[in-house]
Parts: sequence; structure tokens; C-alpha cells
Amino acid sequence: MQFPNFIAPLPMPNPRSRAKLLVVVEGRHDVVFLRTLSRTLHAADATVPDLGSLEQSGELVFLPFGGGDVLAWADRLAAIGLPELHIYDREMSPETELRRQAADLVNQRQHCRAFLTHKRSLENYMHPHCIREICSFELAYGDDDDVADLVARGCHERLGKAPDWESLPGRARKRFRERAKKWLNRLAVEQMTPELLDEQDSRGEIRRWLAAVAEMLVCDPGGNHGG
Repeated sequence: MQFPNFIAPLPMPNPRSRAKLLVVVEGRHDVVFLRTLSRTLHAADATVPDLGSLEQSGELVFLPFGGGDVLAWADRLAAIGLPELHIYDREMSPETELRRQAADLVNQRQHCRAFLTHKRSLENYMHPHCIREICSFELAYGDDDDVADLVARGCHERLGKAPDWESLPGRARKRFRERAKKWLNRLAVEQMTPELLDEQDSRGEIRRWLAAVAEMLVCDPGGNHGG
């Protein structure tokens, strides 16, 4: 299985429209995941916001901060004066505690909300059926697993290439994992349906994030969005 070495470009906001909401996520892959999945959910239920459409109209601006010091982003955008919605991957301890602290700081600010994922990352919300549909192998994973790593390993082993996965240099494994991450967030997520999401995300986290987007876009800026 060869991974497509590409990722869909992010649409540019319409400069003639004033942004109403900043959505802060960790990376470009998260933007593609949320944009694609929200489009699917919107097609089935018009009350769910289509984030890609909102981004193109300039009402919403995604800001992927690229990892690093997550605490620094808790108030870095305050001077802009726009409502902010932050979504942080939980990752694993001790990183989890830093992200929880950052989310708490955001939620203390007026007009801002932050969510820490219950699962390790957004890839964990992808139903295994979607991976099977694209690459024709079964993959089981839990909330704490590194899904991109498992996919990269599975595809490498399925091809039977030498050396085996554990013998690959760390740099090579990292490169294959990044390709798997792109593939998951570009192709596999397109296989998601509302039913598959509800099965994989039994807590309804993603629907809750999208509901928060819809609420914050229509809220009076003079009100209190924090939560």
C-alpha cells in the first residue's frame, strides 16, 4: 500500500468578510479532518456547521499552531479580540496535563472555549471501517493508540518490505507515519458517515465541538461565551 504524498490545500478566507471566530487546532491535518467531517455531517443535518464553507466565506479562520508550547497559545490571540474555540489533542501524560491546563486557561477567558479530546488524537475518532475500505486490512485500536503509527506499521508489514518495521531507522518510521497521517485525514475521513461517527465517538465530542462553533458564530459578542 503506497500512501499518496499530498494533502489538500486549505482554502483562503475571503478578505472582504470579517472573521467572527478563530478555531485553534494543532496542525493542518486536524483542519482537513474537521473540514471534511463537518461537510459530511452538514449534508445529513443542515444545523451542523460546514466549517470549510464558513472558512471560505471568511466567517471562521483556522489557526493550526503546529504543536510546541501549547500553554503559550492559551492567550496569544487575545489582542485580536475575536471569540476563540480551541481543540487540543489529549496525547499522553505528561503532555496531557499541560494541555488540560491550557484548556482551563482558555475557558477562563471571555468569549472563548476550549476542548481537550477524550481520545488521544483526532485520528482515534476515525472508524476502522474507513481504513478497511481504503487499504483492505483490518486494524483494531483504542482511545490511547497512535493510529497513524499503527497504519504505517500495518502497511509496511503488508508489503513485506525489508527491513522489518522495528529495524527501520527512527527517521524512516517518522516519515512513514507522517504519510499515514496525511492519508488518514485526506482519504479515510471521506469514508466516514454520521452513523460511523456516532459509533466511534459514543460521547458525541465532535458533534459538541461543532455545536459550539454554531453557537459562538451567532452569539452576541457582548455576551459570555466561556465554558
